[in-house]
Amino acid sequence: MSVLTTTEVVIITILSLYPILGAMFWFWGAVAYVIFRRKNELKPDKKLNYEPFITIMVPAHNEEIVIENTLNFLLTKLNYHNYEVLVMDDGSTDKTPEILHRMQEQYPRLRVIRIKKNSGKAHAFNIGMFFAKGEYILSNDADTIPESDVLRKYMLYFTSPEGLNYAAITANMDVYNRTSILGKSQTVEFSSIVGIIKRSQTAVNDTMYAYSGANTMYRRDFLISVGGFRQDRATEDISIAWDHTFNNLTPKFAPDIVFHMNVPEGLIDLYHQRKRWAQGGTEVWLTNFMKVIRHPWRNRFVIPMMTDTTLSIIWSFFFWVTTIIFIIAMICFALQGNYERVFRGIIMSLIYVNFQMIAGIMQVLAALILDFKGVKLKYLLFAPIYLIFSWIVNPLTIVTTFVRAVQTIMGHGSGKWISPKRKAS
Repeated sequence: MSVLTTTEVVIITILSLYPILGAMFWFWGAVAYVIFRRKNELKPDKKLNYEPFITIMVPAHNEEIVIENTLNFLLTKLNYHNYEVLVMDDGSTDKTPEILHRMQEQYPRLRVIRIKKNSGKAHAFNIGMFFAKGEYILSNDADTIPESDVLRKYMLYFTSPEGLNYAAITANMDVYNRTSILGKSQTVEFSSIVGIIKRSQTAVNDTMYAYSGANTMYRRDFLISVGGFRQDRATEDISIAWDHTFNNLTPKFAPDIVFHMNVPEGLIDLYHQRKRWAQGGTEVWLTNFMKVIRHPWRNRFVIPMMTDTTLSIIWSFFFWVTTIIFIIAMICFALQGNYERVFRGIIMSLIYVNFQMIAGIMQVLAALILDFKGVKLKYLLFAPIYLIFSWIVNPLTIVTTFVRAVQTIMGHGSGKWISPKRKAS
């Protein structure tokens, strides 16, 4: 019988404890944000002296159900005057082009660029970037509705003394379709991800793992300086965040700028969304890992982000391999009549899951308290659903998309997109 070496024991222990340690890291990161960074949020009475011109860019592919409602809001309900709305119609085959043509006749500040062949959100954005009139470009998804004061708040951040080096400002996401259990669970999830992880990353070393593609405003010059969006990536918002970080450009998370989004309410749509996210995360890891290894000091600010991503990918394979081994072992013990070993195995796994659950709930609780001043605390009841879902599905999506991510890095990727199923709001 072989005996594990000390190194092997340490590695297995780290991987086993990774979800618990990760949750506690984000929890204390949120505490650091409150202590060191919360003072950087906008004061309620702060005034904007002038209005820089802004382009709101809406990439769209087959968005006939939601596009009209979104554009009506963007064109009539914003407390800002100096802006345009630029829709990039990326090869839509439904009624989206007809809706856009009719709305252009009604709204002079609405511009539309028609791309004949669907080539992906990043491709559409890169084309629109050179047609945009604004020095600031807001990426606004077709199913996402901002609050009325968002443009003013963005400009207050960008025009502040600290904002001179802001490459992008990503806002807070709120889920508005909360009628289903999945919708309520994702309300907890977005508070946990946005409320904790982005706060922690910006609090620790002014980096950000991912922007939000639905609500990030970019300084146009800083988009051009990194060559725009990578068109062969599954997630343009993750890759651009890393590209900015490696060019020493500063991201900003603004929790007081709020957008309301429509999330997938079906398990299949949700799973496909998470597969895309997982593939995008693995792609940026593969793209940038050797940069950090070759020049660790130059890229020292990226090391915490790279370490977490590396552990997340390795742990995903570790989780599924050990889970399969555990299930096979329990079945073998049961067939042999060794029910005591089965009982012990189940008890030990439940103890481990309970420790994970406690750490995860601490992370979610901190997020719900910070996000929207605690008004979402009632959704804490749905935290266990989100935590169990994330522990099972997130590593599964990383494992199942890993080969595809490698193919992308080898030059066989595509940013082509298919819009999820929509419901009229």
